Amino acid sequence: MLTSRGYPAAPATGYAHRSAAAAKSHGMRLNDIRNDARPAPGTIAVVLKGYPRLSEAFIAQELRALEQRGIDLALYSLRHPSDRSVHPIHDEIVAPVVYLPEYLHDEPARVWRAWRRARSLPGYREARAAWRRDLVRDPSRNRIRRFGQALVLAAEMPAQIVHLHAHFLHTPASVARYAALLRGLAWSCSAHAKDIWTIPEWEKREKIDASAWVTTCTELNVQHLRSLAADAPKIELNYHGIDTRRFPAPANTRPMRDGRDTESSVSLLAVGRAVEKKGFDDLLDALAKIPGGVHWHLTHLGGGPLLDQLKAQAQTLGLADRVEWRGAQPQAALLDAYRNADLFVLPCRVADDGDRDGLPNVLLEAQSQKLACISTPVSGIPELIEDGTTGVLVPPRSPETLAATLTRLIGDPKLRGRLGEAGYARTTQHFSMEGGADRLAERFAASLAAAVRVPSQTS
Repeated sequence: MLTSRGYPAAPATGYAHRSAAAAKSHGMRLNDIRNDARPAPGTIAVVLKGYPRLSEAFIAQELRALEQRGIDLALYSLRHPSDRSVHPIHDEIVAPVVYLPEYLHDEPARVWRAWRRARSLPGYREARAAWRRDLVRDPSRNRIRRFGQALVLAAEMPAQIVHLHAHFLHTPASVARYAALLRGLAWSCSAHAKDIWTIPEWEKREKIDASAWVTTCTELNVQHLRSLAADAPKIELNYHGIDTRRFPAPANTRPMRDGRDTESSVSLLAVGRAVEKKGFDDLLDALAKIPGGVHWHLTHLGGGPLLDQLKAQAQTLGLADRVEWRGAQPQAALLDAYRNADLFVLPCRVADDGDRDGLPNVLLEAQSQKLACISTPVSGIPELIEDGTTGVLVPPRSPETLAATLTRLIGDPKLRGRLGEAGYARTTQHFSMEGGADRLAERFAASLAAAVRVPSQTS
């Protein structure tokens, strides 16, 4: 069964028709986003690891901004949604969503039909050869699954799709690359964090060289990827940025709490998934080292696999009655938490498997609310936070230093206020979403124009 735009109907997950419904509720039709400013017709297929995801609202923000600039998108997700709620911006995105087979054995007939269709595509032999070379070096079930998903993508996507774009350089880029080879299309990629630092160099090199262009969100990422690229200029820096319409400046100033007694207990806030690279276990160790006469309480927002382990650690350290675990929260609750907190803490580190953050969007969000931030000089964080001026940076994996810094800032509300104001100025003046969205839209417009000159290989 096909939708009105020629896309395979998505499974009935509750999200399948969300985009069309959102368009209607906002007084728009699917074709209304097309405008004369776009230099060439055509649709960009965006390959996502999962959609929608609360933890990847920065991607949704970018997708909506591209639509507002006249770029026609179609979303292809490798996984079904698992979050109980969605970010409000997901309801504004017009692009249809198609879910590829999450596991090939779940939809064998669909995969079989796709394979029979893909075999007739002129790029089939080249795509299969590229996949087999990859499979020799990565003989995993995951690698087999990615080629199966690419077969379905290439076989099912309609003719108006003329360019593919992957969010993340690991599995989504594999699917986009194989599908692009099958259909004779160009493809591009947005690289972020874990996807850069946890895949082998051979894979990064080959994907970069095979892509039309790559964008990434920190200068550190740019330098690393350029060191691997045969054509270094194809790697471009593009910060995600903050949408100040969704995170407007707070109207009220914060109370001058200094932690001297229970009446002036300082509210600490940490936001992020409970994973190793966030360093939340270091934060708990640091909190346990703060002198007993200093009054504070911590609120954590976010889900993640290590959440139960962190709760057990807080219990062992005697902190359970001073730490609140709220789990994943929608944007309204997140914004409210930023505005009610006195100090934001995110002690990022490089995980044992090499995983690390790029530039955590929660730091941009916190600073947009004039909230003083403590973090670490990992990855792109120093590109946002200048130590002692727009926030405070402490060494990663150093609970002792973090404890001393927390104690100092808890007791000095005037310093927190100065850091919060400076962080707000830095974030809103230099990390605006609009500029990055404009640059990305120009990239896609050029890709659409190029695709018109090089028709796809369809049978």
